[in-house]
Amino acid sequence: HGIAAHWMYQERKKEPGTTVKKIADDVKWVQQLKQWQEKYSSATSDPEELLQSMKIDFFKDRIFAITPKGDVIDLPLGATPVDFAYYIHSEIGNTCVGAKVNGQLVPLDHKLHSGDMVEIVTQKGKKPSENWLPLVKTSIAREHIKYALRSRNQLARQATKSTKAELKVVTEERIGLLKDISGVIANSHINILGFEVKHQPGNRFPVNRVEIATTDKQKIEKLILKIKKIRGVKEVGYKLV
Repeated sequence: HGIAAHWMYQERKKEPGTTVKKIADDVKWVQQLKQWQEKYSSATSDPEELLQSMKIDFFKDRIFAITPKGDVIDLPLGATPVDFAYYIHSEIGNTCVGAKVNGQLVPLDHKLHSGDMVEIVTQKGKKPSENWLPLVKTSIAREHIKYALRSRNQLARQATKSTKAELKVVTEERIGLLKDISGVIANSHINILGFEVKHQPGNRFPVNRVEIATTDKQKIEKLILKIKKIRGVKEVGYKLV
């Protein structure tokens, strides 16, 4: 009762408009648990009967799924593997493509049950879909999905506005290196719009900034792989501008 009273006090501080009755109704299970303890405390009582009562009455609105490592995840009734994935980590949620429940592959809209052993299947580069929003029951999953969707839309808008890309190439000092970089870009049928070399204080490797006339990410990434093979090139990155 002491623990429940403390919880009720904290809840009222977080939500001042919450009535005592509403909070008290939420913790009626404390009294129920005490009654169960008194009823089943004798040595002749069957502990299985107590467990069954708890399954039916105490946990009727919650499910308790299990990770492959044996950790128990507390989720609301109707939760799906997407809720489970985001509960573990946002990156696991963002990249999930399916799940294994008790060793069997299931779709992302599968409703989990208490006692299910859940393993999330992920795929690198996978992004959340707007279709996931109706599947989830937890606020943490819903907020992560919305955030990922907003970020993706912002990148898409930025790519639409961009007219060129800027390569950042960190290199050693070597005669003919700039000519080699220019040759690789030209052979990739990409026009060079500008070329600038900067020697940053405290850095013994100069930074070459190359503006190129393309925003095609696939084309740029292929170009970067070729530039990285040039002798003396230490690092290559890019941004759309």
